[in-house]
Amino acid sequence: MNRIDLVVLDIAGTTVEEHGLVYKALADTVIAAGGSAQNVGDWMGADKYEAISAMLGKSEVDAEFRDFHERLAKYYAETPPTPIPGVPEALAQLRSNGAKVALTTGFDRPVVDGLLDVLGWREGVLDAVVCVDDVRAGRPAPYMIHRAMELTGVTDVRRVLTAGDTTRDLQAGMNAGAAFVVGVLSGSQTAEELGAVRHTHLLKSVAEIPVLVQGGGVA
Repeated sequence: MNRIDLVVLDIAGTTVEEHGLVYKALADTVIAAGGSAQNVGDWMGADKYEAISAMLGKSEVDAEFRDFHERLAKYYAETPPTPIPGVPEALAQLRSNGAKVALTTGFDRPVVDGLLDVLGWREGVLDAVVCVDDVRAGRPAPYMIHRAMELTGVTDVRRVLTAGDTTRDLQAGMNAGAAFVVGVLSGSQTAEELGAVRHTHLLKSVAEIPVLVQGGGVA
């Protein structure tokens, strides 16, 4: 098995339990702006500005995006996000074994900064964090993964593992050419939904990734 030099992980539903509040904030924002949020689930893992724009059917949604930020900050203050069980230990184990760990997300930088502060993940936990506003396009484009490689000095996609809880995460991993493209069942999408798109592994949680990386034969 190829050595894994970089593990690239999604945030909400993959490494962080945020109780689905991002999609509640997204739906509430769209409804308040006079749109329908019936298909909000179709935008899991996507750029949230793009999601609001598509659901409202207009290209300029700066005011609505600010409203989304305000709603999400309020929801997070009421119900703070927490690490998914076993994830902090998994991140530490991966890094102690020589792999770099990066987070990628459909959130923009202000949301992510607030999340990292709440989690206490500012120092000594991660090697890179890439937000959707750091690249030209969010998932399923591979750009956030490639940006994580650039930031961590990893040049061979055959030594990269990506993991996420949405089909867009898996599509981005495949588009990036990663050696392992892992779906995790800690989010809101099912094994059937994740299994419908190309991937290499389905796991219960990021907590199982160190075993996979070490050749534990998780299928």
